[in-house]
Amino acid sequence: MGALDKAAPILLDPPLFFGFCEAFRGFPGASTSGKSRDFGSRIRRFESYRPNEETQDGANSDMIKALTIFSGNGNRELADAMCRAVEARPGLCEVTTFSDGEIFVEIGENVRGVNCFVVQSTCSPANNNLMELLIMIDALKRASAGSIVAVMPYFGYARQDRKVKPRTPISAKLVANLLTTAGADRVLTVDLHAGQIQGFFDIPVDHLYAMPVMIDHLKNHHLGKDTVIVSPDAGGVERARAYAKRLNGSLAIIDKRREKANVSEVMNIIGEVKGKDAILVDDIIDTAGTLTHAAKALMDAGTRSVSACCTHGVLSGPAIERIEKSPLAELLVTDTIPLSAAAKASSKVKQLSVARILGEAIKRIHHGDSISSLFI
Repeated sequence: MGALDKAAPILLDPPLFFGFCEAFRGFPGASTSGKSRDFGSRIRRFESYRPNEETQDGANSDMIKALTIFSGNGNRELADAMCRAVEARPGLCEVTTFSDGEIFVEIGENVRGVNCFVVQSTCSPANNNLMELLIMIDALKRASAGSIVAVMPYFGYARQDRKVKPRTPISAKLVANLLTTAGADRVLTVDLHAGQIQGFFDIPVDHLYAMPVMIDHLKNHHLGKDTVIVSPDAGGVERARAYAKRLNGSLAIIDKRREKANVSEVMNIIGEVKGKDAILVDDIIDTAGTLTHAAKALMDAGTRSVSACCTHGVLSGPAIERIEKSPLAELLVTDTIPLSAAAKASSKVKQLSVARILGEAIKRIHHGDSISSLFI
């Protein structure tokens, strides 16, 4: 057998081997473990994130994680007002439409690990605004956002929350599924048409109310000694009762029967309204048929004046024309839905802002604080 067929093992004397190791440890840049002394020195080290924990220097550690508010095309004015309330700049996001109608979204900044809030009311055009919201959520999810909160001041399709006839959809549940599948971690909304819609979601839903904004305005401008809060239908009695309790007013209910969609007929009034200042309270005003019929019925019953307030002023179709011709003295709406040019020109329509309430909710969600005090 040749020398190349089987190499002879190299034997080192133990004292010589350990002496070699000690000599290696003495080389510059070597550590006692055998690794380079600067091994891992440039690796960024992260601390655990606890929203309410104070850091060693006294600063709140929740500032480590950034907050950004993005907006679709549904309600940019409200989104800008919310940014001012939070004292944060609007997020960089471009939402465009191709010539064939497809929507394209590009996030213009790094959102890795950032708490992202997407403001979008799914008002008219409802389908476009909904798709914008879903695509924005998907873009943020694929950009590794820390969390994604869908801020929907007006939740479209909320009136389709149950089957009213055989073979009809429950579209509110479908929208909830779409938001969850797109990647939303939480939903923040205002005055859902039915509170039970929160149960359609498998993610947390923060349901705020515009009542504090309305109450402040009514106390300063409309509240008299003889004020009656009126619900335009049986479904809004709980809402009207809450207003009456906080305004120390009496309660009345209008009984109506709807023969077909967007057409209502006032039947009679339950409660004492004669000689009083009536305030109609509702969550949504669409074509204003119910509202104007109710106002006329109240005036016929002897009320001194009639005003109205609602959270979501959809005001579609002949709504403004009906309001102008009605005995309503004033209609209060919030900015959950941007007003049309005709609504802005109307002397009877006044818009109040919910930006401060939504902004406070965003700050509390970001910091991990409770927002239950905002629910009342």
